[in-house]
Amino acid sequence: MRLWHQDLLPFLPRAQLLGQHRECCALRGKGWGKKHSTVDYVFAYNVEKLVSFHHLVLREMEHRGYKPNQQWYGPEYRGKNIGPWAGLVLEKLDIPASTPIYPEHDRAYLEECLLNLRQKGIELKVPFNEDSCSP
Repeated sequence: MRLWHQDLLPFLPRAQLLGQHRECCALRGKGWGKKHSTVDYVFAYNVEKLVSFHHLVLREMEHRGYKPNQQWYGPEYRGKNIGPWAGLVLEKLDIPASTPIYPEHDRAYLEECLLNLRQKGIELKVPFNEDSCSP
C-alpha cells in the first residue's frame, strides 16, 4: 500500500498508475482508517485530501485513454459495497496538480518513491518542481 508522490503520477508506468487507482478506491472504501505504516498519514487529514488526490489519478488515467468509472468523481462515493460518506461536505476538489495535497509528499518522499520504483526495475526521469513539494 502506498500513495505515490503526486509529481510522479504522469510518469508512472501503466501497472503503477492503475494500482494507484485501486489503492485510492480501497482507501476511500472499506480501507478508510485501517492502519498501514505506509499510508497512515492519510488518515490524519479529512477525506477531502484523499478524494482530491484520487481526482489527480483519475485525470491522469483519462489523459492516457483509460475510462475509469465516473462514480469515483463523486466525492461521496466509496464503492459498490459501502454506502456514501454520511453528511460529508467536500470543498476545493479541483486542486491544481502543482499544489501538494499531502505535506508528507515532499522532496524526501519523492526520492523514497523513486528508490522504491528503481528496486522494482523502473527508472523514471522526473523533472523535479521545487514549488510542487512541501518544504
